[in-house]
This record gives sequence, C-alpha cells and structure tokens, in this order.
Amino acid sequence: MADDSAVADYDDDNTRVVTNFLLNTCRLMQRSKLHIHAAAVCCIYGRIAARSSPDSYLLGRKCVDDKVHRIPLITGSSAEFYIQPMLSCVGDVDMMLHRSDQLAIPYGHSPPTELPAELHSHVKVYEIIDSEYPGYVYLMRSYLLTEDSDTGKYNAVRYDDLQYMYHVLGHVDEDRNHGPAIMVVCDSGTASLSDLHHDKNIIMPFDIVPCIRCLSWPPQAADWPTRHRNYDWPDSATIDRVVNNGCDVVHVAHRLCKQIEWMSKYQCRLSFSRAEIVSLNGCMPVQQIVYHMLRFFVKTERLADIKDSSGTKILSNYHIKTLTLWACEVKPQRWWTDDINIVEICVKLFHMFADWLKNKICRHYFVNNCNLFYNTEHSEIIASQLASITESWLAEWFVNSYLRKCAQLCPDRVSRLFDDVSTSMKLQNAVSAVIDRRLNSALRDLGSVCDVAIKCISIDISVLSLTVRSYGIWVNEIAKIDSSLRGYFTALAFYMLLSE
Repeated sequence: MADDSAVADYDDDNTRVVTNFLLNTCRLMQRSKLHIHAAAVCCIYGRIAARSSPDSYLLGRKCVDDKVHRIPLITGSSAEFYIQPMLSCVGDVDMMLHRSDQLAIPYGHSPPTELPAELHSHVKVYEIIDSEYPGYVYLMRSYLLTEDSDTGKYNAVRYDDLQYMYHVLGHVDEDRNHGPAIMVVCDSGTASLSDLHHDKNIIMPFDIVPCIRCLSWPPQAADWPTRHRNYDWPDSATIDRVVNNGCDVVHVAHRLCKQIEWMSKYQCRLSFSRAEIVSLNGCMPVQQIVYHMLRFFVKTERLADIKDSSGTKILSNYHIKTLTLWACEVKPQRWWTDDINIVEICVKLFHMFADWLKNKICRHYFVNNCNLFYNTEHSEIIASQLASITESWLAEWFVNSYLRKCAQLCPDRVSRLFDDVSTSMKLQNAVSAVIDRRLNSALRDLGSVCDVAIKCISIDISVLSLTVRSYGIWVNEIAKIDSSLRGYFTALAFYMLLSE
C-alpha cells in the first residue's frame, strides 16, 4: 500500500509544477498575431464602410452618404487578455461596430454639444429607456444633432415623432450567430477579408456585434464607481477611465422576451465591454492566468454545454468573467500573490461559483440589481461538480489535460518526455523541457508573426485601396508587432498608390 505522505507530497509537487509552468509560459502578449487580426479586420471593415453603406456587410445596400461609417472596437478575449498562454485563450476576434451617425444618451439627459471627431456631422440621438429587466433597455429616437461648421459644436433639434429603434440585422445565418454577435459570411465584395478569413495562418474567425455608442456612464450602473471597496480594486484611475469610456447598447432581447414579438424586436441590452477590457487589463498577471484556466476548464469539461429544458445554456464565459471581476475586487492582493498557488486559487473560485449556483444568484459586476442566473434549472449538476473539486484532483487534471497538450506543441524529443511522468522528478524534467522550449521560442515566434504581417499587409493593400482612417489603424497596430513593419507598410502603400 502506498505511503500516504508520499502521495500527499506527489500531490503538492503537482500543484507546484502546474503553478510554475503557468507563471513561466503565459508570457505577456506584447507582440502577437492578434495585432494583425485587429488591424486587418478593422481596416477592411473601415474601408468597406467608407465606400458603401454602413450596413453593407449585412444588407448589401448602396451608400447614400459615403462619410457615414462604422467605427470598430476589438473586444472580448482578444482585448481582455494581455497574457499569451501556450494554449490560446482566444477562440476568435470579437469586434463591436457602431455607426458614426448614431448615439445613445441616458433618458432625460440633454444631448451633447460636443462630440468626438470620429462622429458624423449629422447624428441621430436615441434616449435609453429602462425596461422591466435590469440591464435591458429600449432606444427611443429623440434628437437630431447637426454640427455647426464654424464653431464645431452641435445644435440639437427634437424629433416631433418619437420612435423606438428596432433590430435590423439583415441576412443573418441563424446557425452561426450567438447573442448579438454575427459571424460574417464573406462574399465577392469582400475579397480581401475572404482571403484572410480562409487562411487559418493569417486570421482567426471573428464575430461582429453591431451596437449604438453611449458616451456617458449609464444610470443603471450608477453605484458602481462609488460603491465601497475594501481592497481598492480597481483603483481610482481605472474607475475614472471606465466611467469616461461610457458604454454601448447592443440589439438583443432578454431571453424571457424573445418569444414576445414587440419586445424581441425592440429590446436591447447595455454592453459594458469597454469597461470589462479596462478592468481586466488592470488585473495582475496571476489573475489573468487564473481567468484563463477557469475558462479552459469549463470549456474542456463542456460545462457550458449543459442546457435547461428550453435549450438555453446555463453557464457561459460571461459568468466566468463576472466571477473573475468580483474575485479581483473582494479578495486582497496577498490572497493572490502570497506563496502563489494557481491551482488552489482556481479551486476556491470554483467553490465560490458553486455557492452562487446553489443560491441562484450571480450578480452582474456593473449593474448591481441584475441577476445573471435567469433560470437555474439543472444548475445543481454544475454546482455539484464544481463543489466536489479538490486541489489534488485539479492539479492532476491540469497536468493531464493542459500540460500534456502544451507538450504536444513542442518537438518530439520534448513531448515524448510526457510518456512517463510517474514520479515527481520525471514530471519536473518534462515540464522544465517545455518551459525552456517556450522561453527560447520568443524570437522565432516574432519572426513568424512578422512573416504573417507582411503577407496580411500585401493582401490588404492590393485588394482594397487605403483610406486615411485605415492607414492610421494599420500604422498603430503594426507598431505593436515590430517597428520595422511600419516602414515596410508605408513603402508598400506609396508604391501601390503610384502604380494606380
């Protein structure tokens, strides 16, 4: 019979090995293909919108005013994570697009007289009207703003006929959409985008989320900036930045309203994607690693696939994001950093989430009276599984389901070391080999990214002509990859311009 102390030591070794592995392989995402994804998708859509209707990618309509465009923002995982684990924490690129001639303001607020330069000279303003469901709203067209060419300020005229905005999503492939996001099907009118999308070495899949920009922090989340925080997370500078970024409104109805014709057509949801990006980018690296590992576990164990009797999924990445944000706020820094044990932290957060499920409460991080658990039918299945997780079990799971997969990304001489990790020493040796490979691959990976960037730039410039807007986006994004690419891009852009 095995000695109990030896088994315990082995479990402790697994925990230390996993923590050491993650701290050494989840490097900072200073240069990555994500910058290429962001630049390519933003620029292509920026140019398509500049030469055609703001909704042309959905509706195929011809433009009436070529100055109206869609303004892109990369959101979701590709913007929230600044770490780059060996196993990607980003499945696709999420992009929010808001029209330059539309704006939302809180109900009863006066329309602004000054607007960002990116907005149009004529802007329709919609007031945000609360619904009976916290976080869900309606948009009522209330004002038309017209820019004074002499002063640059906007004059407001109130519409005589106040109208609610309804959802116009065009030709949508229902099987490929989730929530307000639209997975775009490329056609011959977006040849460059199609080329990039089908070349898996250049760009990942991406989802488009049409939205309405709101420059103000919404009253529905009024208590978030001032609520009491025991450990000053986020700090005051981050809070100010979040509030100053405002929010967005996306066209999606509450799940209980989707079968009600009027509500399904007119109801919208407040989106705090901008706030989430700023908040998560303010996390410590260990907090970002924990967020990544929580998501990886839920995805691998297919917990997000469990549905209630209506076919609605009970758990989503947004719940894990909410759990992470609350943990960052309510746990002191020493809880994360003193004798770092990533496995133990994950176990405690899984247990916290299990309690949320049992109590049928998952408070929205920004809208305090919004419960993200709409229907907790069958939630006890997830709660029971999470509550039963122990540190030793999760450490073993990470070794077999995460570290082994990372090893498979390495040459055979490294991956074969995982064929036998029956002792702590063998496991340590195998993991050290993977870590060394990861640490020594930075220069080679940068070269690969630069090669992809050059190909991406060439396709982009040759298929669709540049605009001042898209040129600026490209220059900013590729500078994050390597400064030498800026010169290459500028030279190629001028060459193509002179060749026309």
